[in-house]
Amino acid sequence: MIELIKERLQAAFSPTELEIMDDSHKHIGHAGSKDGAGHFTVKIRASCFDSLSRVEAHKKIYCVLADLMPHKIHALRIIITAHTSTKTHRPRHVQTLTT
Repeated sequence: MIELIKERLQAAFSPTELEIMDDSHKHIGHAGSKDGAGHFTVKIRASCFDSLSRVEAHKKIYCVLADLMPHKIHALRIIITAHTSTKTHRPRHVQTLTT
């Protein structure tokens, strides 16, 4: 699943940094995990997000992964960092979507 998420995000956004982590082991027994759907964290840096609001950037990511939710992805934590050196390099936002 990590490779599929990575391939889709790379194709859609051409990120300069991309890390996908499977956090499912932290949620064993959680109601949403019973059917095998995973919990994932996406850390991404791409210039196409620099001019977008948090909501707009998240919508774009969700759109790329929409068919995987909620059956393969139960929860998605997204961390987007600014691409340009003129912006702060701390995470712009962190949000978790749980279905």
